[in-house]
Amino acid sequence: MISEQILIFFQIVFIDLVLAGDNAIIIGMVASQFPTEQRKKIIFWGIGAAVVLRIIFTLITAYLLQITGLRLIGGILLLYICYRLYVDVIKMNGNAEENIKKVDSSSFMKAITTVILADVTMSLDNVLGVAGAARDHYMLLIFGLVLSIVLMATAATLISGWIKKYKWIGWVGLLAILFVAIELIYTDVKLFL
Repeated sequence: MISEQILIFFQIVFIDLVLAGDNAIIIGMVASQFPTEQRKKIIFWGIGAAVVLRIIFTLITAYLLQITGLRLIGGILLLYICYRLYVDVIKMNGNAEENIKKVDSSSFMKAITTVILADVTMSLDNVLGVAGAARDHYMLLIFGLVLSIVLMATAATLISGWIKKYKWIGWVGLLAILFVAIELIYTDVKLFL
């Protein structure tokens, strides 16, 4: 039994490293276009929303696992977010200093909305992955939830700073999110075929 728990532990850590990174990329990319003070607020609210969503999704995981089409909807949402990130972060990054000066409360709220939409999709994916790995080991499920939050908070802060310095990181992040969106869509579409 102990060896099974150790295996599950490492599966959860690996899933969290991969899936919490996706959330962190989106939060970091959105936050990168704002001044430092607002960047901190976006990261705080983005992670706060992810925490709440992960808790809710963890509590209703058994029900969520039965809904066909949920990943398809999530993937389509992520494609939209991918497009918004391209327009807001990548395309506008050429005028980064000018954009930061123009930031107003409506663009700040738009950024928070983008992050929360992404959190819904990514949190769902993360919880389903961790719950699938944890099975009936509830302490390991809780550990996975906490680990994903810590990883996301740390990575989002780092990524938002890196995107300010290196434009190519934004492209890598965008491709990673696009890959997750396509994977989510494909997972549900192949069930219908």
